[in-house]
Amino acid sequence: MTRIERLMQTRTPWPADAGLETAMIFHEGFELPQFASFILLDSPDGRVALERWFDGFVALARAGGTGFVLDTVTWRANMGWAEALGLDEDALRALNARAVHFAKDLRERHETADLPIVLNGVVGPSGDGYRVSQAHSAKAAEAIHGPQVEALARAGVDLITAVTMNYAAEAIGVARAAAGTGTPHVVSFTVETDGNLPSGQSLHDAIAEVEAETSRSALFYMVNCAHPTHFADKLDGPLRARIGGVRANASRLSHAELDEATELDDGDPSEFGELYSDFPRLLPNLRIIGGCCGSDHRHVGAAVGHLHAHAA
Repeated sequence: MTRIERLMQTRTPWPADAGLETAMIFHEGFELPQFASFILLDSPDGRVALERWFDGFVALARAGGTGFVLDTVTWRANMGWAEALGLDEDALRALNARAVHFAKDLRERHETADLPIVLNGVVGPSGDGYRVSQAHSAKAAEAIHGPQVEALARAGVDLITAVTMNYAAEAIGVARAAAGTGTPHVVSFTVETDGNLPSGQSLHDAIAEVEAETSRSALFYMVNCAHPTHFADKLDGPLRARIGGVRANASRLSHAELDEATELDDGDPSEFGELYSDFPRLLPNLRIIGGCCGSDHRHVGAAVGHLHAHAA
């Protein structure tokens, strides 16, 4: 059985990591130009910090008796950000491959028969994740994200996830690019405090649009980069069975407020975990849990504890 097959058949959600970029900036003291965490691969201190970060989440999975979803540090490594980060297409493809190789080394160190590790190639938005700064057509988005998706697939990821998608057309473009490589893929949307995407579209309608335009190619959908209270009441309707993951923010602040914040708002890790305890009831096919901005091992640990108690 493949790692993806094991993930799809799990009864207890597998953890992923949390708010990597915010943790590296506010807890570790690194500067990340344009929020690009892949630059940490270029220094010994950065690589050690990344290893320490992921090691802690692997330990949560091991203690809970589940698998783990290991992200590549490639949220900003797409052609939409290449010019701002001083990269051409060849350099971008190379750094994505390097990020996969780093993750593979981590997996080789930790994976066992009882701890399968899915290598997840992360594809972020081509613009600002908090607002629709420039809306592309699905065809244009596919072209923008194609080089990164191809590089991740060729380097050997198990899964590609479009993360922090804030309008449907870009999600469609990434899904089509991933489908073109034959790689299993997931689409994760972000929402505002009202539970709708920054584009104004409802979560339900965004999922329905992607489903219709991609022949339902995604394994499932996720919600990330929003506090649980922003979207928990929107997880209903006929498509809720297609939502298989949650990676929430620690903070209750809106995207606009977070954009202006100069200090990290890490919320209440205990409350974060308690709020996750309701997701199995709302999402019958929940397979992945983790965190996003402001969250760390404390938050995901609390969520894992509540969900494992629920499963028992």
